[in-house]
Amino acid sequence: MISQECRAGAVAVNAGNVVYEILGEKGDLIALTPGGRFGKDVPGLRPLAEALTEGGYRVLLWDRPNCGASDVQFYGHSESHMRAETLRGLLSALGFEQCILAGGSGGARDSMLTAMLYPELVTKLVVWNIVGGVYGMYQLGAFYVLPSIQAVRFSGIEGLLKVPEWRDRIAENPNNRQRFLALDAAAFLTVMMRWLNAFVPKPGQTIPGVDDEMFNRIKVPTLIIRGGENDWDHPKRTSLEVSCLIKGAELIDPPWPEDAWERAAEDRAAGKVAHFNLFDTWVQAAPAILDFLDS
Repeated sequence: MISQECRAGAVAVNAGNVVYEILGEKGDLIALTPGGRFGKDVPGLRPLAEALTEGGYRVLLWDRPNCGASDVQFYGHSESHMRAETLRGLLSALGFEQCILAGGSGGARDSMLTAMLYPELVTKLVVWNIVGGVYGMYQLGAFYVLPSIQAVRFSGIEGLLKVPEWRDRIAENPNNRQRFLALDAAAFLTVMMRWLNAFVPKPGQTIPGVDDEMFNRIKVPTLIIRGGENDWDHPKRTSLEVSCLIKGAELIDPPWPEDAWERAAEDRAAGKVAHFNLFDTWVQAAPAILDFLDS
């Protein structure tokens, strides 16, 4: 196992540095993953991590590729496929043979896909705010992929340097500027079109870019916190369908208000981020997660 002295830093995985941090002194490891392209320091994530460490676990927080201070990377069937491969490499580099996977929103998808592709790594799985549905999938493609495609089509690779999201990645990690400039425009667009296609709703794909039959590979105990009643991004229906696809999965009601995500999104749109962040309610899931993990 990793020594206690090496509790934070960066390791190279698939030719890109991945920034990580480990909380807690002992216990089984939980790899905790947030949503979107948010990094490990996004408000709301650390309180949940700290609550889990107080429950007797260690928690791995990590900046996925294209998040936080890690290096940008662009390959794979989808961005979640790339992240799953990266997580496997990160765990191996840190000396962990197995762990518990936990994540919300995009982190739920990343965690489920990791459990599908690398089942030998996973002992238990906990997911919430699962993205699905026509609106949720198109929204992700439009928000995370289309701006990059349009920037390169109209301004070449240098156009990526003007995309607000990528400006943030360069600000947190100046090495990313050269990583962008070194990209081949045609090859980058090929990857982006593949990533965009993953977000096009298709029969037999309850979550973006993943065939439903892949859920048969998840055989570990699984806890699903269902989506809110009126959550357009993480529909209640999607979490119910996923609970049917993972044999033996336990489905529970959300410990936060049914409209928590919608209200947080409204506050964020109104510029009230300091008042209410998207992941502020996640710590409320700690008791349920700990009960499940300890059972």
